[in-house]
Order: sequence, then C-alpha cells, then structure tokens
Amino acid sequence: MFSIFNPKVLINGIVVSTLVSITSVNASPIVKVDGSSTVFPITEAVAEDFQTAKKGAIRVTVGISGTGGGFKKFCRNEIDVVNASRPITVAEMEACKEQGVQFIEMPIAYDALTVVVNPKNTWSKTITVEELKKIWEPAAQGTITQWNQINPAWPEKKIKLYGAGADSGTFEYFTEAIVGKAKSSRGDFTASEDDNVLVQGVASDIYALGFFGFAYYTENSKRVNAVAVDSGTGGVLPSAATVENNSYKPLSRPIFIYINAKSADKPEVDEFVKFYMSNAEKLVTEVKYFPLSKEVYHLNLEHMQKRKLGTVFKGSGVNIKLEDILKLESSL
Repeated sequence: MFSIFNPKVLINGIVVSTLVSITSVNASPIVKVDGSSTVFPITEAVAEDFQTAKKGAIRVTVGISGTGGGFKKFCRNEIDVVNASRPITVAEMEACKEQGVQFIEMPIAYDALTVVVNPKNTWSKTITVEELKKIWEPAAQGTITQWNQINPAWPEKKIKLYGAGADSGTFEYFTEAIVGKAKSSRGDFTASEDDNVLVQGVASDIYALGFFGFAYYTENSKRVNAVAVDSGTGGVLPSAATVENNSYKPLSRPIFIYINAKSADKPEVDEFVKFYMSNAEKLVTEVKYFPLSKEVYHLNLEHMQKRKLGTVFKGSGVNIKLEDILKLESSL
C-alpha cells in the first residue's frame, strides 16, 4: 500500500487535499532464495523461466551469499529457499532447530568441482589427490610456496592460489574431500564467494591454480584449463561420463536446494518448487551441470507433497553416488 494526495475533493464547496490509499500494482508474492554461487546458475535459470510462465504474477529473488551465508539467513527465517553446494551441517541443523525452522532437502544436480590452471601452464596437466593435499593443507601455509616443492619436475616458481571463500560450500567440500576435514586449509590464498573473481585470477597468472564449480569452468574454458585429478587410478578430467560412472573422485558432488517447511505452505513457494523439479533436468543441462534421474526429481516432489523433513546426508556429501541418494531415508 502507498498513499498520495488528491486535491480535487470538495467538502462544503471547498477544495481540500485528502490522503488516498492505493494498492501497489507491483505487490506480487515474492519467493526469496539465497546461498551458493555454484547453485545460483541453475536456480536463476529456473526463476527466469518460472517468472515468464507466471507473467509476473510471482517474483523470485535469487541472491549469492555462499552456502554458509545462505543457511544463516535460512535458519533465521529470512528466506524461503537456500541454494547449497553441500549438505546441511550438524551445526546448521541445530541453528535451524533453535529458531523452529524445519526443512525439506532436495538434491537437484551433480557438480564436478574443477581444479584449474592458466592455459600457459604446460607442466601440471594431471595432479594427484596427495599433491592437492600438500598444496592446501594448513601446514602448507608459508611453507609450500613454489611449484617445484609439490613436484620436483615442476618449475621453481611461486604458486598463486585461488579458492572459494570460507562461507562457500565449495570450500567446505573441497577441504573435506582433499584435506580430510571441512574448512581445514591454509589461509594464504585469494578467497572469494564470487567464482568470477577466481576465474579472473587464474586467467591472468601463468603460475596460478584454483578450484570452482564445473559450470564456471565450461563458461570460461578458453581462459582457464581443467586439470585431470588422479585419485590412485590415473588422471581423470571432469565430464558428464566421469561423474556418472563415479571415476571423477573425490570431487564429484551432489548440490541442493532446501525449502523452509513453513514457506512450503505458501502457494507461490509451492508453485515455484513444483516448476523447479518439473524443469530441472532440462535447465540443469542448459547451464552445464549434470542432471539427476527423473526418479530423483519425482521423489523430491513427493517429499514436498508429504512434507518429508530432514536430511539423508548427516553433514557430509563426499563420495556420494547418484544411486545412493535414492537408497537413503530421511532422518529428522
């Protein structure tokens, strides 16, 4: 509602100004989404198509504050849906519980977290999990500073590192998968929740190395090169095939949206989520991620309808296979 003056009203023959209340024509219901920059391209694509289909009758806002930042807002009842590039943590479950926030968990796609280097880098086309750990573990800070310290065959040049910020689910997943403990990392690297900042950093420095989601790599494949990751059976590049057959490990991961259970009762949120799951397979592919099976999206809709609460991942999504998602049962 807003008010304006209307000076053309006559009272006892005298023109007076009156305050008239008018309902704003833009007061459409709003679905509020925030969280992961990795999941953002998918949800943004869904939101655009949904708003077009609804002809402006429902608005969807999609922010980027990182998975951790998104869950902080979600557990404070500030948003309806959180984009998450890793499962909800035990601490976040407790924070939500304290505020009376219950949630419905929906895996929406698979991502291949991609290690990248500058196109002029000719020496590290393959890197082992052990070498990645040597680079990123906390003990490496101030100690492992040159390429030849990782592998003697590599140049005696200073390595410049770029990675996801501390509020990013990508950072948590990467450190858990590579170092062995979430958020356990050296601190002397350029960190950002904005993957475009990381792309620019690696693209502008021949001796740089970084990591971010597969979609940002494919979008910038002429500016940065993907590195094959060797987990013990030889180097494997990220692709639809290597994600599906689980050979690109440990950096394949499920990504999610979480819906506030109270928000699910809002017609606009219910419509948005139904549209999301009905169109996810097509839109996930369009933005260069890897879709889940039709069965998973159908199961998500069932969970929404039945208000199936909780998570199946118990705080960790490392090395979860596509088919495992269907086998697990939700727990509060």
